[in-house]
Amino acid sequence: MTVRILLADDQPLVRSGLRVLMADHPDLEVVGEAATGTEAVQLVADVHPDVVVMDIRMPGMNGIEATRLITAGPATTRVLILTTFDEDDHVYGALRAGASGFLVKDMALDDILAGVRVVAAGDALIAPGVTRRLIADFIGRRLAAVPERSPQPVEGITEREREVLALVGRGRSNTEIAEDLFITVATAKSHVSRLLTKLGARDRVQLVITAYETGLVTLPR
Repeated sequence: MTVRILLADDQPLVRSGLRVLMADHPDLEVVGEAATGTEAVQLVADVHPDVVVMDIRMPGMNGIEATRLITAGPATTRVLILTTFDEDDHVYGALRAGASGFLVKDMALDDILAGVRVVAAGDALIAPGVTRRLIADFIGRRLAAVPERSPQPVEGITEREREVLALVGRGRSNTEIAEDLFITVATAKSHVSRLLTKLGARDRVQLVITAYETGLVTLPR
């Protein structure tokens, strides 16, 4: 299946570079380019891409607001944030807005392409050594800013689902969850699917955030 991609970045060089690189992969097709968040939202409605590779800092409407509008709509388009990481302090906001993960602009090409494919397949980009650590970092900053805030309990899930949620928060895959809990991979996948439904989460990134914010997973001290 071909993954239809929209590139949203205010730097033409970044967009053209990604377009050229993706052209060498027959399973990836760039169907549009946007220089602003407003253009990205409009193009999603027009061309219905599978994935938007979205910059955060753009003139006018930024990538966070564009992500919020895209993921709140009826389309099944997923958003993958493209960031410089060291400079962008708003990745957490983008994830809360519905992004399915994020990439760093200086990542290896293979990692970028793999990230696009992972998100297009309906999963979240929780890559060991990349997204998991960055999500923890941004969540840590947010929680540190409100030290008096008490973790909120997770309501409406079973004890087994609570265990699964904690493992998802630690970045464990379905296979690893199955091994940890001595269950089948299919059962682990079913638990994750039920958590997504019960918690109204778009994907695993949202489950990771929930696991941290509810205290099921804590940051190392």
